[in-house]
Amino acid sequence: MSCDCFSDQQFLSVEQAIFHILENIQTVEDTELVPLDSALDRILATEVISPIQVPPHDNSAMDGYAVNFASLTNNKTVSLVGKSMAGAPFVGECLLGQCVRIMTGAVVPEGCDTVVMQEHCQVEGDTISFLQEIRQGQNIRRAGEDISQNQIILSKGKRLSAIDIALLASVGIESLSVYRKIKVALIATGDELKSPGQSLTAGDIYESNGHFLKHMLAKINADVLDYGIIADDFEQIKQAFHHADQHADVVISSGGVSVGDADYTKMVLDSIGKIGFWKISMKPGKPLAFGLLPNSVFFGLPGNPVSAAVTFYQIAMHGLAKIAGATPIERTRFIAKTQTDLKKAPGRTDFQRGYYNVNQAGEISVVSTGVQGSGVLSSIGRANCFIVLAKDQGSVSAGESVVIEPFDALLGGS
Repeated sequence: MSCDCFSDQQFLSVEQAIFHILENIQTVEDTELVPLDSALDRILATEVISPIQVPPHDNSAMDGYAVNFASLTNNKTVSLVGKSMAGAPFVGECLLGQCVRIMTGAVVPEGCDTVVMQEHCQVEGDTISFLQEIRQGQNIRRAGEDISQNQIILSKGKRLSAIDIALLASVGIESLSVYRKIKVALIATGDELKSPGQSLTAGDIYESNGHFLKHMLAKINADVLDYGIIADDFEQIKQAFHHADQHADVVISSGGVSVGDADYTKMVLDSIGKIGFWKISMKPGKPLAFGLLPNSVFFGLPGNPVSAAVTFYQIAMHGLAKIAGATPIERTRFIAKTQTDLKKAPGRTDFQRGYYNVNQAGEISVVSTGVQGSGVLSSIGRANCFIVLAKDQGSVSAGESVVIEPFDALLGGS
């Protein structure tokens, strides 16, 4: 892999950063065959073609009576000659003037082209009368109307959901080829960081970034190698990066990507890898790094928790999706009317945190979750969307329209 580098002074737009990342990384090549029941959240390495049609035969959509519509030309009374059950079809042909009792899902007998629901029928022994107007072909599911034989039912790169697995089961597929899970190494740097359960001394804070990253990575089915907290020491950080590079596809660090005297991450990366960019014109999350190590891809997230969460979600996730073999990420955005003033200076794309509602008329409104500082993690906890303010946009007054991006399942959305 090669990596075109940008100067430390150059700020990339969000779009430029994503483009640069996708241009400089490759999808993993290894695949494996997995049984259907182990395929949830795995990513298809090939397209899937249906070996059969679904339904495999014409079947009834109702409990009722199957009949040839031509039998009803002169009268609406026919003779019952048998029954067709799901798994036990009627044997033989239903002739003119005859009908067959049929259950939902059962094969439509030969000679029949219409099913009349039982509520619209009168039964007197083996004589069946139809009480309402009948339309030819009604209440029949046609063979192949859901899936045709040799139809592509799932595309390469699809992350398999529970419904996808049900779909595969419906065509009889028992195993499939998927990309192997990607391995992601997590490294947190900072002398001030402590793990939950430890006592805090003056200047200390609890490390939280690794916790949300582990669980977000679990949601995309990545294998996580957690290196924990590494002290602000050049040799310790270098050793951790060397080891992570040998065992992971992606190395993600949090902290150490700004310009402080004790920020050794950039120094280590300059010595063992190649940095693509170091600054993005977005808020929160200006100091985001991307580069290539000898054997892996590197993302350096800011240390502030909101900045780390937003840059991971908005930037790094695009790269992880490509490395894992998944189709490109496309997130839904809507226009909403803000009910609160939104403060912003032009120059950076701003991902403010908001909470949106849809009223009975279908109108979407959004409010800010309050203080938007990069250390206010609760601003995400109270939110269900990002309010996306464009790079050149300034402050917005209550009552104006804004773009919102609802959280997906990765951030706890729907």
